[in-house]
Amino acid sequence: MTRIDAKFDLLRKSGQKAFVAYVMAGDPNYEKSIEIVKGLPAAGVDIIELGLPFTDPMADGPTIQLAGQRALEGGMNLKKTLQMVRDFRVEDDTTPIVLMGYYNPIYSHGVLKFLDEAKSAGIDGMIIVDLPPEEDDELCIPAQKAGLNFIRLATPTSDEKRLPKVLTNTSGFVYYVSINGITGAANATPKNVGPEVARIKNSTNLPVIVGFGINTPENAKAIASIADGAVVGSAIVNQIAANKSSKKVLEFVKTLADGAHSVGS
Repeated sequence: MTRIDAKFDLLRKSGQKAFVAYVMAGDPNYEKSIEIVKGLPAAGVDIIELGLPFTDPMADGPTIQLAGQRALEGGMNLKKTLQMVRDFRVEDDTTPIVLMGYYNPIYSHGVLKFLDEAKSAGIDGMIIVDLPPEEDDELCIPAQKAGLNFIRLATPTSDEKRLPKVLTNTSGFVYYVSINGITGAANATPKNVGPEVARIKNSTNLPVIVGFGINTPENAKAIASIADGAVVGSAIVNQIAANKSSKKVLEFVKTLADGAHSVGS
């Protein structure tokens, strides 16, 4: 059982939905980034999605792209991202961390070397957005063997033919992308998302978490009411981009977490 599995087990027993927060590692610099990451659990974050900066983030909108650029310009890379996880684990050995990013930096680093270092650093799972199920042998299967969850994205276009393939070898949870397109492009609504979540849950026992298009406490509450939890990324990254203090960023995160947690399972 990974920390992700343990977290969802705890949430189910307590009748709560999950709140997942995404931040880009190293944005705007290492010092402020690790300060924010360390503060996320106290702000109500159940699972941390830690973005791995990459030069060609094709699935990300302008907000996340700019965050990655700031991080890269500040010298952030895969090695330093793993170090950030180690620094976090000095004080927190229970909050799950999911690494979210693209395959190229991992491939360049060496897959088996990366998996060994990621596991020892304290990463619990990963979302690699540009590796489809057809490429499971590249990273997904080795990751599972290393004891890491491999979390897959399902989308509005994951039809009855595609969905079983998407769910094969997926573990930890299913991340439902609520809108077609890039991050931060539109708002998610329960009317559109509810039937899709129900459809996915008919095909898997895994928790289904909804992301993309969630940016207010009210939105987080609404989405959590029809799923197992909500993910917020761009709205949090916007707070960091606006040069808000770490305290202000974490206060904003807490409002979102409170919204998601106000819904019982």
